[in-house]
Amino acid sequence: MLLFNAITMGKLQLNDLPEVEKMPGFKGKFVHTDTMTLAYWTIAAGADLPTHHHHHEQVINMLEGVLDLSIDGVTHRLTAGDILIIPSNRPHGGKAITEVKVLDVFHPVREDYR
Repeated sequence: MLLFNAITMGKLQLNDLPEVEKMPGFKGKFVHTDTMTLAYWTIAAGADLPTHHHHHEQVINMLEGVLDLSIDGVTHRLTAGDILIIPSNRPHGGKAITEVKVLDVFHPVREDYR
């Protein structure tokens, strides 16, 4: 599998990145820098994201669609243009209401996404 690193590769084209299905209904393209991971997701309508937590800070940038995402039991309906910040170790999960396109930014790097 090709690994893309923005520091060493310079300019990248999203269409050239390999797509990986990390869990059912979640297909992603990943870019890793020295300190963060960018995950470009296409999420199938109806796909569930089980409640979980991780030590990474996460910033969800909604590009298309409708996503219900809960943090600490509070549900947020996200649509295009919304940004949601998830602090480190906060329980979160959700469900795609429609097909969704999201850019997630994680700090530090998500080694499990390499």
